[in-house]
Amino acid sequence: MRQSSRCATAISSAFVSGLLVSRKPDSQKYDFGHVLVVAGARGMTGAAILCAHGALRAGAGLVTLAVPVGEIDHVVCRLRPEVMTLALPGRDGVLGALAVKMLRQYSAARRVSSLVLGPGLGSAAGLKKFIEQLITVVDIPMVIDADALTAVARSPIAQRSLLTMSRQVVMTPHEGELARLLSCSAADVRKNRVAAAVECARRYRVVCVLKGHETVITDGEKVYANVSGNPGMATGGSGDVLAGMVGALYAQVHEPKILNAALFAVLLHGSAGDSAAQEKTQIAMIAGDIIDAIPYAFKKLLKR
Repeated sequence: MRQSSRCATAISSAFVSGLLVSRKPDSQKYDFGHVLVVAGARGMTGAAILCAHGALRAGAGLVTLAVPVGEIDHVVCRLRPEVMTLALPGRDGVLGALAVKMLRQYSAARRVSSLVLGPGLGSAAGLKKFIEQLITVVDIPMVIDADALTAVARSPIAQRSLLTMSRQVVMTPHEGELARLLSCSAADVRKNRVAAAVECARRYRVVCVLKGHETVITDGEKVYANVSGNPGMATGGSGDVLAGMVGALYAQVHEPKILNAALFAVLLHGSAGDSAAQEKTQIAMIAGDIIDAIPYAFKKLLKR
């Protein structure tokens, strides 16, 4: 991990505003992407809902939230009506081969443009196998977050699939998750965040978004650091919102789409957090406030 944090380029409003594709008058919803969020085990459906709402507010044309069938009623009553739902088969909330088959068929039939995998999926027995199977057979752009990152870190099969398939992938770890992916300690990651993120991007052939103060975004070659955001964003659910935003922006940016989606989402997320803190204070703001502030963050970034 030799690379210094001074090698990172600060991302600015002027830089990211040029990444968005202009919306044509005759556009239709599929032009702006269909995001499929696979998330939400028992007791953690809030993470799934925040992720889906983050994708919706970040401009996705369609958003579908897929959760275990036993959690669908808990989710539907708290979701915005614009979000579609998909009940995944599984015994006692444990997802398996039938759920993988359904997700594969749904992705093809409903023109899914990106898959967000992981928020609130938990650590139940069988999750690792489910992640392995899903990553192996669903070959579309993917955002791997939260519990899915832990499953990947523990699965040589999932790791090999990432290396051998053609999809584009963003990983969005915090320091502890990145440490598991690199088989080191969180303290090692903290010593040189840029070098750790670059190593992850190169090892797994992904775009790595290392969350935290001055979030690092890298494809293994180019390295960027975010300057928006504030300590009030260190609150449960903030990362789930970001994962949904990355998935939503994939279909809305110029090439290289997977890197540009990550860059725009990170700056927009931080800017929304700054707007939320201004209104609510850093102490009182919550992840839902970040979602509510996304439209105002868009207006600020696009004005510039």
